Amino acid sequence: MTKYQLYRLIVEQTNIKDKRHPMFEKNRFMKIFVWLTLLYYAAILIFLGCIFSMFFGDIYPGVAAFHVLDGALVWILIIDFWVRFILQETPAQQVRTYALLPIRRGFLLNIHLVRAALSTGNLFWGLMLLPFGAIAVAPLLGIKGLLLWLLGWWLLIVANSLTYLLCRALCIKHLLWILLPLAVHGGIVALMLLPDTNPLDMPCTVLLYQMAQGNVLYFLLPLMLIALMYKANFALQTKMLHSEVAKKEEVEMKSTTQMNFLNRWGAMGEYLKMEIKLRMRNSQVRLQFFIALGFIILFSAVQYFSDIYSGAFMKSFISLYCFIVLGMMTLITIMCYEGNYIDGLMSRRESIYELLRAKYYFNTIILLLPMLIITPLIIAGRVSLWMNLGYMFMVAGILYPLIFQLAVYNKNTLPLNQKLTGKQGDTTQQVVSVLILFAPIALEKIFVLLLGDTWGYILLIAISTVGILTHKIWLRNIYHRLMARRHTNMEGFRASRNE
Repeated sequence: MTKYQLYRLIVEQTNIKDKRHPMFEKNRFMKIFVWLTLLYYAAILIFLGCIFSMFFGDIYPGVAAFHVLDGALVWILIIDFWVRFILQETPAQQVRTYALLPIRRGFLLNIHLVRAALSTGNLFWGLMLLPFGAIAVAPLLGIKGLLLWLLGWWLLIVANSLTYLLCRALCIKHLLWILLPLAVHGGIVALMLLPDTNPLDMPCTVLLYQMAQGNVLYFLLPLMLIALMYKANFALQTKMLHSEVAKKEEVEMKSTTQMNFLNRWGAMGEYLKMEIKLRMRNSQVRLQFFIALGFIILFSAVQYFSDIYSGAFMKSFISLYCFIVLGMMTLITIMCYEGNYIDGLMSRRESIYELLRAKYYFNTIILLLPMLIITPLIIAGRVSLWMNLGYMFMVAGILYPLIFQLAVYNKNTLPLNQKLTGKQGDTTQQVVSVLILFAPIALEKIFVLLLGDTWGYILLIAISTVGILTHKIWLRNIYHRLMARRHTNMEGFRASRNE
């Protein structure tokens, strides 16, 4: 088999990987829902492209609309960078599937790095840029200028994608590396906001304008950055991949925590201990937990010290994010970590039910942590007390019951300690994550629109309280449905555990 044939085979297998998930095979509604969601966000970007092309032309008389958008290049790249943490894997995570085959890992890593650079995800911003350019760029610079302008944007987004991959790999290696992009982006944002005029506005405008004019020298900057990031990614991920596949790790003796105060709860107390130790001892879950906690603190600090997120939508989004993210990190993949020892859990009567109860109680209790972090904002009057109470109850009484339904369908084991080559959630779980972060805001806005701020949130709290009080009923329902297909799930857990 030639390298090209091998490349085609790997690409084909990667493309059909997510289609084999049982939630896509057996749930037609999920297929339609995913496509409708993608079309919804695509429509939003197209709409923004059309609106910006007309709106930007009126903001600064005498300045072309595309110059205004080009000046916002850095903002778009920063947003693009952080959105990728939700949706994009590192190439080494994809290489793990072929790690035991007689194929050079360097070749596999090159394939996935190239695919990451040429991914259709890097064209997503084109849904906004293309209609914007057709209205604002083509009439001034012609079709050739429009195509060169779009090419310049695409190259910068590809460079941003490879920069993200490098930072993501470093963060997987050690959590403290998250401070690197936070410090860089924080410094850039401060540089743009603190002076009276944005010093990066004009350089970005000149860069993209010269690209649109066909000046080859200005294309060298993103191309050199792409080459540099590609080389750095290849070197770093090759080293980390060899280290992890070889199971090279440093072992240190640690004292164990008994948590005897949970013994009074019997079997459920033992499962509560498992939930706590899952986050304390296992590197993959611990990394996710601290990243989520860091984002809560970051968003709260930004809200406290600036008005950048003072809009109604952003306040709602940040409040929802702060309350849902700690639980969502593990509940979207509920039962996937337990797939490592699912046979032992299935050997005892109703142990799965007690495990589900423990998960619900633990994730409900940790909702107090973001509330504690947000309290200074409430005291300072930066955010509404009723809004945060509404979202806290909504997460516990509405969103958790919905997310827990995935326990019936998840059947792919996730590794507890593998960071770089460990499997991540499938596409269905990632789509559900995005929906959980945005759909509840619409419900909140409807209640507030109908009843006003205070009574709208009181109604939301009342409805959510019903879900909390009936948790044993819907948990029991999930348990019975899970047990009805336990053999199918256990087969999937065993197969994916031995990959």
